[in-house]
Amino acid sequence: MKEAKLFKQDVAIQAILYVLQKMGGTCDIHRCNKILYFADNEHLSKYGRSITGDAYVRMDFGPVPTCIYDLFKAVRGDSYFASQVDDVREGYFHFLNKKDITATALPDMSYLSESDVEMLDKYIEQLKDKDFSTITEASHGYAWSHTAQNSVISVRDRLTEMGDSDEYIRYIEEQLRAEEAVA
Repeated sequence: MKEAKLFKQDVAIQAILYVLQKMGGTCDIHRCNKILYFADNEHLSKYGRSITGDAYVRMDFGPVPTCIYDLFKAVRGDSYFASQVDDVREGYFHFLNKKDITATALPDMSYLSESDVEMLDKYIEQLKDKDFSTITEASHGYAWSHTAQNSVISVRDRLTEMGDSDEYIRYIEEQLRAEEAVA
């Protein structure tokens, strides 16, 4: 999987903690990943930046955030790097089983903007009571269907799915390239 150059780990961890808090302290990683995917997409479309900066890969059950998923695997102990994330495991969250994650801290809201919270709240509300297959089906939109299996979903396809114009998409792509050049 391609690593996202613009990944904001501290913000992503706080966004995960926020989702967990709003979901009563525990959430399955599938639902959490999809909340982040939809929130990131709409935030990018509406405000010109992603919340987490993560790249999303097309997987069988929908888009998966690459860096966040690697972090989840490490916290769960399913990764070569598991021993290097003790601070995340002990300080923020841990897995109850292979799919359910629980918070061990409250989110530090200084990392999340009002617009971040707006988008996260919107998709927490939309997906909190949906079952696995409904969430999966909802994430199999234009961007997912126009991407090869295990490949990164392009920002262009994500924004096209959001209904953005070619001109706006080119502008966002240019902005992201400029950010990557200095990252």
